[in-house]
Amino acid sequence: MNKSPLPPEGEAPLYNIGVVSRMTGIPENNLRIWERRYGFPRSARTPGGHRLYSEEEVQRLKWVKQRVDGGMQISQAIKALEHMENEGRLPIAPIQRAAYSSFQTTPQSINISSEGLLESYLEALLSALYEHNIEAANMIIGEVLAVNTLEHIIIGLISPAFREIGEAWLRGDISVATEHFATNYLRQRLLLWQQNAPMAYPVAPILLCAAPDEWHEGGLLILNLLLRQLRWPTVYLGQAVPLDEMARFVADTSPAIVVITAMTEPTANELVGWPQHLGSAAQSGNPIVAFGGWIYTQKPELVNQTPGVYLGDTYHEAIQKLDTWMREINPML
Repeated sequence: MNKSPLPPEGEAPLYNIGVVSRMTGIPENNLRIWERRYGFPRSARTPGGHRLYSEEEVQRLKWVKQRVDGGMQISQAIKALEHMENEGRLPIAPIQRAAYSSFQTTPQSINISSEGLLESYLEALLSALYEHNIEAANMIIGEVLAVNTLEHIIIGLISPAFREIGEAWLRGDISVATEHFATNYLRQRLLLWQQNAPMAYPVAPILLCAAPDEWHEGGLLILNLLLRQLRWPTVYLGQAVPLDEMARFVADTSPAIVVITAMTEPTANELVGWPQHLGSAAQSGNPIVAFGGWIYTQKPELVNQTPGVYLGDTYHEAIQKLDTWMREINPML
């Protein structure tokens, strides 16, 4: 147990145990037990003997909790954390800049070990989901969390899994029920990880919704989680949002950016009409209205036919644009 008055890694201890418990969702008693049993988390002490934790330690706790939520034992999660830190492969603080820097590469160049690992994990995960084996899927997710950052897993495993499941259904390789089972499993994973995202900046949010009649939301959920990892606040409306309803919501909430996704040509054609409902945004650029989705990578001519700003062909491009816009809108951050 670390009772040193010096903060770990030279960072000032900022938070008492109650605040850390609320920030991480870990009960205070668990924090005390883990420290006694595993020497984790590291804490400084006040003259009165009360624990204080640094921002770095909070992020380490969140990382471990994500792995525990994913099915790992606490001792395994702590060992995985130490292993990745020893190899210098775990971005921790400041988490929003670390997460952003991980988007500077392509999924194929994440690191020399991740490519093969994620490919093999993808095959195993799909097999488990097609067999309706939740326990096996949970074990696979837990294992991959131990050797990769969450951002890498989202881009290199979850996103391809959504795509492969959809293509398997189109080929007739899996039933509608199995497709729903598999995609809902991935959806629940993304929602779980979102609950553990860093505290958002107190600024106007990014509104995310799918185009009218667009029921595919995997990419939108992924984009939402990646933005939350960067600490940008989001408002998630989800599937098939009518443009008039979206416009009323924008008027009520005043988001900084509106993101609309389309995955098929019919829904992309529906999206073309958004300026009729957000006329002021179309004229002034406030809020910024951006769009993206799989269909635009397959039919690039749709990009020029659609008003607004195209987010790009990859999550990397989309995140970089959205992060840049939000920092320009909020220069004091």
